[in-house]
Amino acid sequence: MTPTSTMSSSPSFFGSNTSTTGSWLVQGLIAGATIAAAAGAYAVISTGRSAKFRSRVVGIIPARFASSRFQGKPLIPILGKPMIQRTWERAKLATTLNKLVVATDDERIAEICLGFGADVIMTSESCQNGTERCNEALQKLGKKFDIVVNIQGDEPLIEPEIIDGAAPDAVFSTAATSLKPEDAFDPNRVKCVVDTHGYAIYFSRGLIPFNKSGKVNPHFPYLLHLGIQSYDAEFLNIYPELPPTPLQLEEDLEQLKVLENGYMMKVIKVNHDAHGVHIPEDVEKIESLIWQRDLS
Repeated sequence: MTPTSTMSSSPSFFGSNTSTTGSWLVQGLIAGATIAAAAGAYAVISTGRSAKFRSRVVGIIPARFASSRFQGKPLIPILGKPMIQRTWERAKLATTLNKLVVATDDERIAEICLGFGADVIMTSESCQNGTERCNEALQKLGKKFDIVVNIQGDEPLIEPEIIDGAAPDAVFSTAATSLKPEDAFDPNRVKCVVDTHGYAIYFSRGLIPFNKSGKVNPHFPYLLHLGIQSYDAEFLNIYPELPPTPLQLEEDLEQLKVLENGYMMKVIKVNHDAHGVHIPEDVEKIESLIWQRDLS
């Protein structure tokens, strides 16, 4: 039977330790962003904190079965539970979400998710990435939400505090943490660089910045992008209409389409020593961390 959509209803907040920059706290607020309209004109979405804080926040976990690097990844067992279930259970601990759903185009994923009690929204196979899948799910929800938090299904150890921190009033925000030296040249670990105000300059599968020695600088605070993004709902409506961009296609990173089309993206620095599951070899690492933290 084809699953159908359902409509049911800290520790430290943010911090980032590096050897050169110390700790700093970021609220993740974006005052405004220059945006491209479909006709080629530009407009400004102003999202400063209003007198009445926008509290309608939906968390969406996009999940697909067909992955070029790891087919069937959402259903891979991690210490006896499907990975998508572990991500769901961690996300349910967030306090800012008014609703949490899984968005998928695969009936196998939907059946498993319904089995452990998740709300599921069936989406089209034509979605090019998780952001487009989140947008389609938002439209199908049929309820008014101001903020959408995109929680990657391959983050089974996502910290609820990170989800809560990504949800304040913002046009677009995402999270990053310190990059481990052993991940510097791994194309599955996406790196990012930010300006002095905490806005993204670029994301890459390669090491950035890249110095002339061609080696990792042990004293530089490299950043690893994490699998969570928060959008203003109006921005999410615009995203699918933006044309694909050269850098986005070359790096295969949906965030670059945002930057290339003139939007600003806030990067929230957090402490997060676990990473997502991108390839089969990552499963053992995640299981080891689950045992260490007694999260089984």
